[in-house]
Amino acid sequence: MSRRLNIWFVSSYPPRKCGIATFTNSLMKALSNFIDGEGLNVLAVESYRVDGYGPEVKFRLEKNRLESYRSAADRVNRSKAEVVHLQHEFGLFGGEWGSDILEFLERVEKPVVTTFHTVLPRPEPVVWRVVRDISRLSSQVIVMARTAVDILVRDYGVPSDKISFIPHGCPDVPFSPPEPFKRLLGLEGRFILSTFGLLSPGKGIEYAIEALPRLVEKEPKILYIVAGETHPEVKRHQGESYRKRLISLVKRLRLEKHVMFYDKYLSDEELTLLLRATDVYLTPYLGRNQITSGTLTYAMGVGKAIVSTPYLYAVELLRNERGLLCDFEDSESIAASAEKLMTDEWLRRRLEVEAYRFSRDMIWPVVAKKHVDLYAKVLKLEMEKTILT
Repeated sequence: MSRRLNIWFVSSYPPRKCGIATFTNSLMKALSNFIDGEGLNVLAVESYRVDGYGPEVKFRLEKNRLESYRSAADRVNRSKAEVVHLQHEFGLFGGEWGSDILEFLERVEKPVVTTFHTVLPRPEPVVWRVVRDISRLSSQVIVMARTAVDILVRDYGVPSDKISFIPHGCPDVPFSPPEPFKRLLGLEGRFILSTFGLLSPGKGIEYAIEALPRLVEKEPKILYIVAGETHPEVKRHQGESYRKRLISLVKRLRLEKHVMFYDKYLSDEELTLLLRATDVYLTPYLGRNQITSGTLTYAMGVGKAIVSTPYLYAVELLRNERGLLCDFEDSESIAASAEKLMTDEWLRRRLEVEAYRFSRDMIWPVVAKKHVDLYAKVLKLEMEKTILT
């Protein structure tokens, strides 16, 4: 049932290729089942010119031009917006640690909900100030890990009643074995490891590749698929140097028959198909403080056995035997965990079931409903505030 709400998102947005853009687009699609389509609008944040937006994009917010933040706030103030939903990531906005977004928040007259995609523990002073000010100027803030709630309260002094936990969304697909999807991809008989997402040095793919020789000895038909193009910002500054290093590593280790690079920005349908064909999903990421991962969420959503380094989000999601954790920057540790899953089918199936069961609260329809309820709560609080004043 559609509600008559008018929500304006401040975010990067497709066709820009970026994790925040993908998240916002997926959330808006899920929200369209609860909110009339005309009530979902976007202020698209740009660090470079993006062409091909849909009609839902009402304004282009230029990252590095302060006047654009003021104009964006004025555009919202003139609109029928009831709630502004800010998607916050430090690299998304201009100024020191993205502080330019405060110019928008100080000027906008509508209630703001902010989703923090990164929450850094033990912050340096400038990070502390930016996060504190964003929280102060927001009616509610959302985080996608319970660990992030603790960090905001402990390290930033954000009141707990101002923080809502709403998990990252994932597709709602049936639980099923990988073999039918391997056939669709022409991968019958292979044992598939995979990692997907925009490629950048922080992904730690080199350590997963270095783990393969030990695994190939055990299973000669193993194939590691690294899917996703290089992150546009990385490509702009470093070109394809990281991908080239990975390809050189594959050649040096003589793994050409066991590693496939799929250099493409995957649609949700392509991504879901690849994940459903996967036997073991890897996230060998290097960033210890990473508090959200859409790739890990999606892998759990299709019921995959997962091996991951212990960044904050992975520790929270994979506890209670929902996956295996390996050491940072340690190919032997990755190999040992992957080998355990490769040789112990009962363990692999058990982890698949536990991951899938846990992810039912993260499917997009459930996540969208939680957002709708939060918007209603914010509007109710605003109404009560108006009455009292």
